[in-house]
Amino acid sequence: MHRLTRKRVIENSADALSYLPVRDMPANMQVTAKQIRYNGTINMKKMRNASISVMLNITVKNEIKKKRKFNMCGIIGYTGSENVKDVLLDALELLEYRGYDSAGIAVEDEVSHETNVYKCAGRVSDLRAICESKKILSTCGIGHTRWATHGGVNDQNAHPHQQGKVTLVHNGIIENYRELIADYDLQEILHSETDSEVAAALLNHYYKGNPKEAIKKTVSKLKGTFALVILFEDQPDVIYSIRNVSPIVATICKEGAMLASDLTALCRFTNEYFVVPEYHILELHKDHVVLTDLNDQVVEPEFLSVDWELNSAGKNGYPFYMEKEIMEQPEAIKNTIKDRIVNGLPDFTADGVPDSLFTNCDRICVVACGTAMHAGLVAQALVKSIVHVQMDVELASEFMYSDPVIDEKTLVIAVSQSGETIDTLEALKYAKRQGAKCLSVINVKGSSIARESDYVLYTSAGPEIAVASTKAYTTQLSVFYLVVAKMALLRGVYTEEQTRNFIAELERVPEVMKKVLDERRDIHVIAKRILEAKDLFMIGRGLDYSILLEGSLKLKEVSYIHSEAYASGELKHGPIALITTNTPVVATVTQEKLMSKELSNIKEVKSRGADIVLFIKEALSGDLDTEYQVIKLPNMQDEFMVLPASVALQLLAYYVSSDKGFDVDKPRNLAKVVTVE
Repeated sequence: MHRLTRKRVIENSADALSYLPVRDMPANMQVTAKQIRYNGTINMKKMRNASISVMLNITVKNEIKKKRKFNMCGIIGYTGSENVKDVLLDALELLEYRGYDSAGIAVEDEVSHETNVYKCAGRVSDLRAICESKKILSTCGIGHTRWATHGGVNDQNAHPHQQGKVTLVHNGIIENYRELIADYDLQEILHSETDSEVAAALLNHYYKGNPKEAIKKTVSKLKGTFALVILFEDQPDVIYSIRNVSPIVATICKEGAMLASDLTALCRFTNEYFVVPEYHILELHKDHVVLTDLNDQVVEPEFLSVDWELNSAGKNGYPFYMEKEIMEQPEAIKNTIKDRIVNGLPDFTADGVPDSLFTNCDRICVVACGTAMHAGLVAQALVKSIVHVQMDVELASEFMYSDPVIDEKTLVIAVSQSGETIDTLEALKYAKRQGAKCLSVINVKGSSIARESDYVLYTSAGPEIAVASTKAYTTQLSVFYLVVAKMALLRGVYTEEQTRNFIAELERVPEVMKKVLDERRDIHVIAKRILEAKDLFMIGRGLDYSILLEGSLKLKEVSYIHSEAYASGELKHGPIALITTNTPVVATVTQEKLMSKELSNIKEVKSRGADIVLFIKEALSGDLDTEYQVIKLPNMQDEFMVLPASVALQLLAYYVSSDKGFDVDKPRNLAKVVTVE
C-alpha cells in the first residue's frame, strides 16, 4: 500500500483527480496500466488479465468556470453483458446522496431495438417499482437523478429526454436554451420545461447518421456547462458522451464499459477509471472504449487506480452515513496529521508548502462557506491568541462584493470539503488577482479550488456521503492546528519544546474523541429532551461560541429545529427577550478563563425559565450536574477542547434527527456540493 505523500496510487478520496500518469505509478502498476490501454482504445481481454485490487467510493468533481452554474445531478451509463436495468438502478441508488427530486433510465430493447424511457418524479425506489413491473431485456442504457433547475418537479421534466433518434441525460445548465428554441423553432416539439431537452432536440436536428458530427455541431452552439450522455437509436450497444466543466468518469471492466458523473457509481465493478477530458467525445462499446478530440484524433485515456476498502463507502451496519462518519473521525484525524508531524514538529515538506508562506504575510484571510467557514473561525481565535497575527474570516459569498483589502502581503486560505464550492472558488480567484498567495484546505485532490491554489493541504477525511459535514470539519480543524503550531514556531512565539507539547496534545485528539463516542448514549438521552422544540438557542464565549455556530448549523440542517448560536455576552443586547419557560438552551463551557462569566450567563437564562443542557470540560464540572443536565467532556488543554465538543454537538444533532424519523443523510432542500452562486 502506497502512502499519500506525492504522486502515487490513490487510497484516499482526496486523490481521486490526481491525474496520475503511467510514468509516476509504482512499477507494478505501470505494467497493468500499459497493458490495458493503447492507441486510445482499451482492450477488454487484456483488461481481464489486469490486476484489479479493491474497490472504492470517491466523488469525482471537476472545474467550475467563473460565473457559471451547474447542479450536481447523477449520471450512469452502461453497455456490456449484465442486465442493464439492475446496473443502472443500483448505481442511481449509490448516487442518491448528491440530492435529487426525480430519476429515470433509458434502455435499448434487445427485441425491438427501440430506446425505451422509464422515469418519474420521486425517489429511485419509485423508479425501481415502475421498472420491476416492466419486462426489460437490455444490456445497454443510461440513467439519471435530477435536481430541478429548469422546470418543476414532475415526470415530464425528469431525465432522460428523447427527441427523434436521440435520447440523452444532461448535467449542467445550458445558458442559451431560450435562444436555441427560437433559432431552431423547437417550441412545438418540446415536451418539458427543461434546458436539457433543448440539447436533445438540437442534437436530433443535426443528426444525419454520424453521431460524432452531430455532437460536434451541437456543442458548438451550446453556452454553459454540460455533461451529455447519449443513445442514438440506430447505433445499438454504443453510448456517446461529451462534457464541458460537468464531470464524467469512465472505465472498462470484465462486465462491460461504464461511465458516471461520480466514481461511486462504478465502485461495484472496478478500481480503474479515467476522467473524460473536456470537449472530447467518448464512445462506450461492450468490450472497449474510444476517446477522440474534436479533430477526430484518438486520445489515450489517462487511467487512475485506487486502492481502498469497499466498506469505506458503505454504512458498515450503521443506519445512516452521518453516524458512521461521526464514528470515523478519530481515524480521519489521525490520518490527516500523522505524516505532517516529523520529530514531534509540524512539517509540510511533503505537501510542498514552504515556510516562507507563513512568515512573509502580514495578515491572513480565510474564505469559506458554511461548516468550512466555522472551521476558519476556530482558526482565527487560535491565530490571534497564540501567533498574534491579524486573521479575518470572510463568507466567500460576500467576499468579492465587500471590497476586501487584499494585497501581496496577504495569505488567503480557502477551505472547502469538495473543492468545488463556487463562491469559495470565485473568492480565491479574486484574491489571486489582487496579488495574494493562496493556500487551500481541501478533501478532494485535483478539484477546482485545489488547482487554482498556489499551495494545498489535503485532509484525509475520505468519502463523506452524508450531506451534513462532520469528519470533513474536524479534519479541517486538525490541519489548522498544524498551521498554528507551524506559524508559532517560525515566528518565534513558541520554542521547539513548546511546539512539541502543542503537537503532542493534538496527537491525543483521536483518543479523546473515542471517549466521547464511547459515551454517546448519554448524549442520546439528552437529545430526547429537545425533540419537540421549535426553537433552540446555543450560548458560549470565545472558542465555545465558535464551535456552537457549527453545532447550531448541524442541528438546523438535519433536525429542522430553528437553532441560533449567540455569544453569551450578547444576550442582554436582544436575544434574551426570546427566552421563555422551557426554552431549550445548549451551553458549552470548556475555557477555564471564561468559566465564571459563562456560568453567570447560564444562570441568567435559567432564571427566565430556560431548560439548560450543559456541555462542560470534566475538570470544570464540579457539582453542576446537580443543577443542570450535564455532559462531561474529556479533559484536554483549553485550546483543544473544540474537538471533543464538536463531536458531542454532532451527536446531539444526529440523535435529534434520527429520533424524529428524518432521513439524516439527505436533509430536505440541501445538496452535498454547492456549485451555484
